Amino acid sequence: MIEWKPLGTGARPVPQPVATPLVWAGAGVGALVLVAVVNTVVGPDRPELALSALSVLAALLGLCARFKAAPGTALLCWLFLNGFAIPPAGTLTWAGDRDTTWLACLLTAALIGTALARLVHARAAYRRLAPGRPRPGTGEGPFDP
Repeated sequence: MIEWKPLGTGARPVPQPVATPLVWAGAGVGALVLVAVVNTVVGPDRPELALSALSVLAALLGLCARFKAAPGTALLCWLFLNGFAIPPAGTLTWAGDRDTTWLACLLTAALIGTALARLVHARAAYRRLAPGRPRPGTGEGPFDP
């Protein structure tokens, strides 16, 4: 027997984050493209610009990821930053203070993006489920005609 259910009623679930391996694949490909573009346009002598671009990438990837994806995202971005944005290209090095700061910056960006996404989704879910609040467009609120 077929049971008809309306699609538009009831609580809508909070969107599920993207799988961690997909986020890491996006981080690897995105970091490679960003570092290549920065090196082509500006040159490899400007790692601060590459760090800024990679931090934005990490934050954007964090918007659709789980918290457990943040360390891997930061590490992948740092690998491309360290390996290809600093001369000599293709050589990984470790300069204690600099690389620790860069890793912390990338990890913070990924965590901020993820936390921001969770906050926005939780707020939207609360607004959908909170009783006594007028729904937009129903004419029940103070700003609805």
